[in-house]
Amino acid sequence: MRETVINKLEELKITYKEVTHTPVYTIEEMDNLGNIFEGAKICKNLFVRDQKGKRHFLIVVPEEKRVPLAEVTTKIGSTKLSFASEERLMKYLKLTPGAVTPLAVINDEANEVEVVMDESLKNEELLGVHPCVNTATVLIKPQELERYITEAGNKIKYINV
Repeated sequence: MRETVINKLEELKITYKEVTHTPVYTIEEMDNLGNIFEGAKICKNLFVRDQKGKRHFLIVVPEEKRVPLAEVTTKIGSTKLSFASEERLMKYLKLTPGAVTPLAVINDEANEVEVVMDESLKNEELLGVHPCVNTATVLIKPQELERYITEAGNKIKYINV
């Protein structure tokens, strides 16, 4: 899967840098890797679904931000949100826990996952997101990440989380 992401970045002529590291499953583990991400804002990614499981969202926020799902529900016009199961994560994004990333929209062939990004990420110089594996992090400009998502055909919405 990593190869698919890297190939798509190359195809779109998106400038990025890939940093390999030991496997990480949490933001805390990412922080413990030290200063290897060149000042990039590491993103926290939450895969959630609406109450009936008809809509799926990938919420992307700065690593330090808490995500009040009730507030996000209102801002995106959804029914009550809850975390999606590992089975849904595999079905829609072909990911396992610990590797959740907006770059996985390339695996969402039916473009069913809606990406919700925190507005503050637009102002960062670089963002750090996994390339569908938790043993590497891609450093990418916010505008380039947005272009990658829209080129994949997925909807993207910015809100203040």
